[in-house]
Amino acid sequence: MKKQESPIVYIVDDDPSVRRSLARLIRLEGFRVETFAQAQDFLDEKERTDPSCLVLDVNLPGRSGLDLQRELSSRGYSMPIVFITGYGTIPMSVQAMKDGAVEFLEKPVNDQVFLKAVHQAVEKDRQMKRQYMELKEIQQRLASLTPREREVLPLVVSGMLNKQIAFKLGMTEKTIKVHRARIMEKMEADSLADLVRLAQKGGIDFQKS
Repeated sequence: MKKQESPIVYIVDDDPSVRRSLARLIRLEGFRVETFAQAQDFLDEKERTDPSCLVLDVNLPGRSGLDLQRELSSRGYSMPIVFITGYGTIPMSVQAMKDGAVEFLEKPVNDQVFLKAVHQAVEKDRQMKRQYMELKEIQQRLASLTPREREVLPLVVSGMLNKQIAFKLGMTEKTIKVHRARIMEKMEADSLADLVRLAQKGGIDFQKS
C-alpha cells in the first residue's frame, strides 16, 4: 500500500518575504509547502489528491485573491482557503467567508492564529476528500447492480416487503428474495438500515409506497 504523503499547503502571495516566512512556519508543522507569486501560476499547477489548503493573499497583481476563489469555485475545486491581507475591508471579508473561506486574517498574521486556521482548513479538506471517496465507492457498487436489481433496490429501501415488491413488479416472491440478497452482497450492506444509508448517500430516490 502506498504511504500517504503529508498534507500540502499552497501559498499565493506576491511578497517574497511573506512567502518565505509563512512557508518556514508551515514546514515546522510537518506540512509540505508550495509557493506562488501569482494566481495564474497556481491555476497552472496540477491538481493533487492529498489533503491540502490554500493560503491566499487578497491583493495580488492581475487576478486578485477573490478572483481566484471564484475561478476555483467555477472549476469545481473545493480546496479550503485561508485569506491573508494587508488592507482588507469588512465587505471583502464577508464576501470571502460567504464564498467558503475558512478564515480571513490581516497581516502581519499572528503565528498561532494562522496555524490554527491552516490546521482547520487541512482537516476540512481531509473530511471532504474522505466523503468524496466514500461516495465514489458507493457509486461503483451501484453501477455493479443489474437493471432489475436497480429497479428492486428503491423498493427494498422504502420498506416494502418481498411479497409487496413481487406484486408490484409482477414477479415471484422467491425471485425478489434472490435479488434482495444479491443487492445486499453487491452493496456490501450488513443490514437493511445500512442499505438505506448507502442508497441515500448514493442519491437513490425512494418513497414508501
